[in-house]
Amino acid sequence: MRTKFSGILTLLLAFVVQISFAQEKTVTGTVTDPDGLPLPGVNIVIEDTSTGTQTDFDGNYSIQVSEGETLVFSYVGFVKQEIKVGNSNSYNVSMSSDNTLDEVVVQAYRTSSEKKSNIASSTVTSSTIENRPNANVIQTLQGQVAGLNIQTGSGQPGANSTVILRGAGSINGSIEPLYIIDGVPQNGDNFRSLNPNEIASVSVLKDAGATAIYGNRGANGVIIVETKRGSYNSSLEINYIGATGFTELQGNDYDLMNSQQLLTLENKRGLGLGATLTEEEIANYEVNTDWNDYFFRTGISQSHTLNLSSGSKNLASFTSLGYFNQEGILKTTDLNRFTFRNNLQGKSDNDKFNYSTNLTINWSRRNEATNVGTGGVNQNYVLGANNSAPYLSPSLYENSDQLFSLYQEDGTLLYTPLMLIDKLNNFSNQYDELKSIANISGSYKITDNITASANLGLDYTQTVRNVFQSSGAFNSLLFLESDQEFGGLDANSMSRQLIANVNSQLKYENTFNQKHNVELSLFTEYVKAHLRGFGFTQNGLNPKTSAPYAGTGYIGYDNTPYYVPDVNANKVDSGLFSYFAYGDYDYNSMFGLSGTVRRDASYRFNTTNRWGTFWSVAGRWNISEMDFMDNSAFNMLKLRASYGKTGNQNIAGESLFTLPNATRELYSATTGYNNQNTIGISQLGVATLKWEEIYQANIGLDFEVFDRRLRGSVDVYEKRTEDLYQGVQISAINAITSINKNFGTLKNTGIEFNINADVIKTEDFRLTLKANGAYNKNKIEDMPGPDGNSWDGESLTINQEGKMLNEYYAIPYAGVNPTNGNLLFYDINGNLTENPDPTADRRFTGKNLFPSMQGGFGFDLDYKNFFVSSLFTYVTDVWRYDYDYSGLIDRSNIGVFNLSNDIQRAWTPENTRTDIPSLSATNIGLDTNSDRFLKDASYVRMRYLTLGYNFTPEILKDTFFGQARIYVQGENLVTWTKWRGWDAESNRASDQYQYPTPRIYTLGIELKF
Repeated sequence: MRTKFSGILTLLLAFVVQISFAQEKTVTGTVTDPDGLPLPGVNIVIEDTSTGTQTDFDGNYSIQVSEGETLVFSYVGFVKQEIKVGNSNSYNVSMSSDNTLDEVVVQAYRTSSEKKSNIASSTVTSSTIENRPNANVIQTLQGQVAGLNIQTGSGQPGANSTVILRGAGSINGSIEPLYIIDGVPQNGDNFRSLNPNEIASVSVLKDAGATAIYGNRGANGVIIVETKRGSYNSSLEINYIGATGFTELQGNDYDLMNSQQLLTLENKRGLGLGATLTEEEIANYEVNTDWNDYFFRTGISQSHTLNLSSGSKNLASFTSLGYFNQEGILKTTDLNRFTFRNNLQGKSDNDKFNYSTNLTINWSRRNEATNVGTGGVNQNYVLGANNSAPYLSPSLYENSDQLFSLYQEDGTLLYTPLMLIDKLNNFSNQYDELKSIANISGSYKITDNITASANLGLDYTQTVRNVFQSSGAFNSLLFLESDQEFGGLDANSMSRQLIANVNSQLKYENTFNQKHNVELSLFTEYVKAHLRGFGFTQNGLNPKTSAPYAGTGYIGYDNTPYYVPDVNANKVDSGLFSYFAYGDYDYNSMFGLSGTVRRDASYRFNTTNRWGTFWSVAGRWNISEMDFMDNSAFNMLKLRASYGKTGNQNIAGESLFTLPNATRELYSATTGYNNQNTIGISQLGVATLKWEEIYQANIGLDFEVFDRRLRGSVDVYEKRTEDLYQGVQISAINAITSINKNFGTLKNTGIEFNINADVIKTEDFRLTLKANGAYNKNKIEDMPGPDGNSWDGESLTINQEGKMLNEYYAIPYAGVNPTNGNLLFYDINGNLTENPDPTADRRFTGKNLFPSMQGGFGFDLDYKNFFVSSLFTYVTDVWRYDYDYSGLIDRSNIGVFNLSNDIQRAWTPENTRTDIPSLSATNIGLDTNSDRFLKDASYVRMRYLTLGYNFTPEILKDTFFGQARIYVQGENLVTWTKWRGWDAESNRASDQYQYPTPRIYTLGIELKF
C-alpha cells in the first residue's frame, strides 16, 4: 500500500512540475518612445521579484516569464507601465513621457530637477566619457562644457591638466575648481587613478548660487563626479569594455634640415663637420638620422573593464575591475593602472533608512621623463629629438666610457643625442601610486518631513618615487670629482596623504496647499588632512652590486663627503571646520528662490581672520509654466539669476598643505657678524592674512523648443576677485623688501552658450548637432605699488591696473633692416631702431596665455545600427612664445645642432627682403625682450571621432551576449592652427623642448551578458 501511495505521489508531483514548466515561456518585444523610436536601457522587471532585464540598443528585450505574472517597464522621464502576461509571446510597449518627471540636476549636497534648478550648471554623461582612451578622465571633458577651459601641457600618460572655469580667478592662488568624487572632496586634480568607464556623470557647477555652499573652497567652481550604481530589483548584468590602440607623435611645421642641407650650411659658415668636407663628400654623405623617430615611438595602449551590477528589493550593487596600459610616445614613458570599485546602496522595507558605501582602490605605476622643458642637453630627450644633427648616427654610441672619452676630446655638444642614448640605457624615474577613496553615508527619515543624514569620506594617496642612475653612466662620469671613485645615484621618496571629510545634515521639506514647496537644511562639516613624507638619495654606487631600487651597492662615507646620503622629511597637518544652511522655495513650479549662508574656519589663517562668511541667493522664473505660454512652441523656458560670495583659501597653490605658516615669523640659522653662526629672520609673518574673496553675478536663460528638438542655455556673468594674495613692497630694514599679503582686485566677465538640435529624428536615422562656446575677458582693477603693477623689470609678462592678467609686455619687433640685415624694433614713440631700450621701449601687447573664446562643436549620427560621434574643440586669442623655433634659427647652433630651413632665407646683400636677420647681425641678442617669437596658438581641433556598429538581436541570438557593439575612434586627429610646433595646446606662456600630446587611434568592443 505504501509503495502504491508513493507512486501516485510521484506522478502527481511530475504533473505539477510539468504544468509549471509549461506556463513559463520566453516573451519578447520592442520598447519605443512616443515618436516610435527605440528606447535602449529600459528596465523590465517581473513584479515582486528581482528577475529582470534591459532593452538593447534597438529597444528589444527578451525575458523568461510565466503566464499571469506582470512585467514592469520603467525608464527615467517616462511613465512606468505594467503588462500582465497572457497567451501572447510578444508585447511591444510604447512609453509615454512623464511630464511630472524632469532631468536630474546634481547640486551641492542634493539633487534637483531641471525645471526647479536655480543654478548655472552643466552635466556630461557617461556616453561621452567612457570608451575614451585618455588616461586622465578630466581631459575627456574638453570642449563639452561651456566656459570650462582645459589645457594639457604634456603627453606623459596620466599627466595633469590645467582646468579653468570662467577665467582665472587668482594671480598666485589656486585657479582650478574643487573636485568631488562620490561626495569626497579631492586635494587637487589627480585623476590618473580613476577609471573613466566607472563614471556615470560629471556635473560642473558654475555660479555662486551653486558653489557658495562650499564656502572658501568654491571660488573657482565645483566639478562633481558620480560613479555608476546598481539598480534595485534588477538581475545580474555583466558589461565588458575593451579597447586597444596606438599613439603617435603629432607633426610640426619647423621644416628641419637633412644632413646634406645642414652640412652645406656648416661648410659655408666654416663651422662643424661640414667645414671639413668637400661639396662632393657632402653630396654623397649617407647618414641622415631622423632623431624624432629615434627618441619618439608609436606607443601601444590597451584597456579592459569588467562591470557587474545587480539589485534586490532593498540592496543594489555595482562592482568594477579595470586594467589600463598606455605607452608614451616618448621612449621610457608609460602608465600602468589597476582599478577596483564597489558601490553599494540599500534601504529598509519602509524606506525610512537609506545607506550607501563607495570604495575604490587603485594602483598605478608610471615611468616619466625628467628635465622635459629644460635646455639640459644631456637630460632632455625632447631636445635631442628636435635639435640633434641628422648627420650623426646612433651607431656612434658604443658605451658610456667610449662616449665620455669622445666628449673629453673636444667637449662639443654635437654629441647631445649620444648623451641621451646613454641616459635611455642607464637612468630610470618611476612612480608608484596607491589611491583609495572610501565613502559611507546614511540617512533616516525621522518624520515625513524631517530627514537626518551623515557622511564620512576618506581620501588616501600614497606615492613612492624611485630614481636610479647607474654608476657607470655618462652623466655619472661627467660629474665625478677628481678624487671621487664612484658615481651614480639611487633616490627614494614616499609621500602619504590622508584627508577625512565628515558631513552631517538635518533637512526639512514640506509642501503646502499643493503649490508651496519648502526645503531647509542645516549642515556641519569637518575636514582633517595629514601629509607625511620622507626621502633619501644615495650618491655613489658600487657598479658590481648596485641594482635599480634594490638598496644595494651603497658606498660608505667615512671621511668621504661625496657619498653622504641626502635625507629629507616633511609633516603638515591641515583642517577646516564649517557650519552652513541652505533654503529653497518653489511656487507651483513657476517661481523659485534659494539661498545659502556658510561660516568657514581654516587652519591657514590667524585667529583674528580664521572665520569667514560666504553666501548666495538665486532665483528663477519658469516662463513656460505661465498661462500666457499655453500652446507656444516652448516646452521649457526658464530665466535664472544668482549673486553671491565665495572664498579661495588655497591662496598659494592647489593643495590643502601649502602655506601652513604664513602668519608666523620664522627664523633660521645664518651667518652673522664676523662670519659667526647666528639665528636670523627668514620670514615675516602676516597676521592679517586671509582668503581671497570672489563676488559673482549670473543671469541665465534655459530653453527647449519644438518638442525638445532644439534646446540650450545662455549665461552672462561677472566674477570679481578681491584681496588677491601677492607681493607688496615694504621697508628693507629686515633685509626683506616685500611680503605677500592680501591686496588687489581682478575681474572676469563673460558669456556662455550651449545648444543641441535634433535635426533628423526618424526610426532609422537620427542626427543631433551640438555646440557650446564661451567668451571671457579679464581685467586687473587694483594692484599694489605706486605704478599699479607687479613687474620685476625683466619678465615678459606684467600685471598692471587696467590691463589683462599676465599680459605680455615686450618691445615690438619690426623685422629685418634691408640695408644691413640687423634686427629692427619700434621704440616707445613708434620709431624704428636697432638698439631699443630693454625697459623703456616695452609696451602692452593686449595678448596673454588665456583664450578669449573657447568651446566645442560636433554631431551625433545614428543610422540603423551604425553610429558616428564627433567633437571639435577651438580656442582663440591664445599667445605663447615659441622658443623651439627660436632655437632652430639661432646662428650660434650652427655646427652643433640641427636647424630649420628657414635660416636659409637669412639676409645677404643679394637677399635684402626677408624675415630672417643676417647671420652676422650685430644686435641679434636684443630680441630677448621683444615679441619676435610671440606666436598665435589659436586652433580648431578634431578632438575625437567615433564610428561604430551595434549588433542586432538576430546576430546575437545564438550567442550568450545580450548586447554587443564595436567601434573605432581617433583623438587629436587634425589640428588647424598657425602654431608651427608639435602641439598648439599648452598650459604654459612659452614652449621649448616640451613633451607633446599624442594622436590616438583605438579599436574597441563593448559586450553585455
